[in-house]
Amino acid sequence: METALIGSFISAMATVLGAVPILFIKKLSEKWKDILIAFTAGIMVSASTFGLMPQAIKESGIAGLIIGFIIGIFVLDQIENNIPHVDVENDSRVSSFDSKSLLVIIALFIHNIPEGLSTGFSYASNNEGLGPMVAISIGAQNIPEGLVLAVFLINSGVSKFRSLLIVALTGLMEVMSAVVGYFSASYIESLIGFGLAFAAGAMMFIVYKELIPESHGHGYERASTYSFILGLLAMVYISYLFA
Repeated sequence: METALIGSFISAMATVLGAVPILFIKKLSEKWKDILIAFTAGIMVSASTFGLMPQAIKESGIAGLIIGFIIGIFVLDQIENNIPHVDVENDSRVSSFDSKSLLVIIALFIHNIPEGLSTGFSYASNNEGLGPMVAISIGAQNIPEGLVLAVFLINSGVSKFRSLLIVALTGLMEVMSAVVGYFSASYIESLIGFGLAFAAGAMMFIVYKELIPESHGHGYERASTYSFILGLLAMVYISYLFA
C-alpha cells in the first residue's frame, strides 16, 4: 500500500511540475507544447499496449479485457461530453475568475478520478512492475495538463501562486481515487483485470481524442510524430527495466 501511495502521489504531483514554468515564462511556444503532448501520447500508448492490456488478459481473460476497455472508453467519453474542457486558445480572453472557471476546476477534479483509479488498479495487480509504469505514464500526461490548467487560471485573473495551489488540489483527487482503486482491487481480486482494461481504454481515449489531435493542430505534425515515437520507445525501455 505504501508503494502505491507514493507512486500515485508522485504521478499526481507531476501536474504541479507542469504548472511550475508559469512562474518563470509568460508563454510556451506552440511547437514545444505540441512536442511535449505528442511525447506523452507515445508514453500512454506504450503503457496501455505493452503493460495494461497483456496483464488484463492474464487477470480476466480476453472477455474481461474487451468489457473493461469499452467501459473505460465510455466513461471518458461521457466525461468529455458533459463537462467543460480547458481550451487555452479559446479562453485566453477570460479576464475574471467567474463561474465558468470554477466549473472547469470541478471538471478537472472529476477527470482525475479515472486516472487515479488506473494507478491504484495497476499497483494492486500481480505484476510488480506495472504500477510504476502506469504511474509514470499518467504522470507524463499530467505535466502538460497542469501547464494548460495553470495558464487558463492565470488568464482568468488568478494569481500565479494561487493557480499552483489549485493545480495541486486537482492532483490530490487523483491520489484519493488511486487509494480507492487499490483497496477495491485488493479486496475484490476479480476487479483487477477489469480495472486494468478500464485504465487502458481510458488512456487510449485520451490519446486519440485529445493528445494526438492537439499535437497536430498547429503545423508541427512531423516534429510531433517523431516525439510520439520517442515517447513510445522510452516507455518500452522503462517497461523493460521494470520487467
